Amino acid sequence: MLAPHTHPTPSQNRVPDVTLDFWLVKLMAVTMGETAADYLAVNLGLGLTVTSLIMTGVLVVALALQFAHQRYVPWAYWLAVVLISVVGTLITDNLVDNFGVRLQTTTIAFSVVLAATFAVWYASERTLSIHTIFTTRREIFYWLAILFTFSLGTAAGDLVAETFDIGYLTTGLLFGGVIALIALAWYLIHLDAILAFWLAYILTRPLGASFGDWLSQPAEYGGLGLGTTYTSLIFLGCIIALVLYMTLRNNADEMDDILLDSE
Repeated sequence: MLAPHTHPTPSQNRVPDVTLDFWLVKLMAVTMGETAADYLAVNLGLGLTVTSLIMTGVLVVALALQFAHQRYVPWAYWLAVVLISVVGTLITDNLVDNFGVRLQTTTIAFSVVLAATFAVWYASERTLSIHTIFTTRREIFYWLAILFTFSLGTAAGDLVAETFDIGYLTTGLLFGGVIALIALAWYLIHLDAILAFWLAYILTRPLGASFGDWLSQPAEYGGLGLGTTYTSLIFLGCIIALVLYMTLRNNADEMDDILLDSE
């Protein structure tokens, strides 16, 4: 058994390394999550409540598959990310649209809940690193944090868009600029890597959602008018292609680990 502070090998860690393709798929998953939720709730006429119940049930199944593997399996991991992005968004949408909670309140509330999650996680495990997710308890903390980052990102993104009324594209560029500043701070002044990761993870949600809305919404609302169906299908195809590539690379890495262990 691994000691509490032992760094796992890539095959032991249950989540992927943070690479360029990680961020690409994450952004596309967020974008697709936004448009897919709109498609189910609006285009198919399921409504917010029914869509939330359906997607929560599907997410539970996906997370069960993810936990069952006890290692990083690209298709299972990214399926869970896509679905948790949808559910995290729907939680905020339900609070705002169905229960009348103000965006300012939801933004503050999810900030507090996320901070509490990190505090309990750190108190329990003495680390918030995503490179050491090799126990079920750490993975539970990880997915809870992921869920609340999506809910917080939804609330914060909608708050900025509605408060300043600057449109989807400008909102996306604004959050993209903030992420770029975080990356520069990490690179130039050595901002803590764990803090930089989680800040960027939160902000990629409103970034991706803004571009998703920009692509899918009609021109009279500031979008390009592609519609939620085509936008979702485009990003689904890109996600599948990248996950297939990740699967091939992950299989090759696992084979290398096996060969090294046998020497």
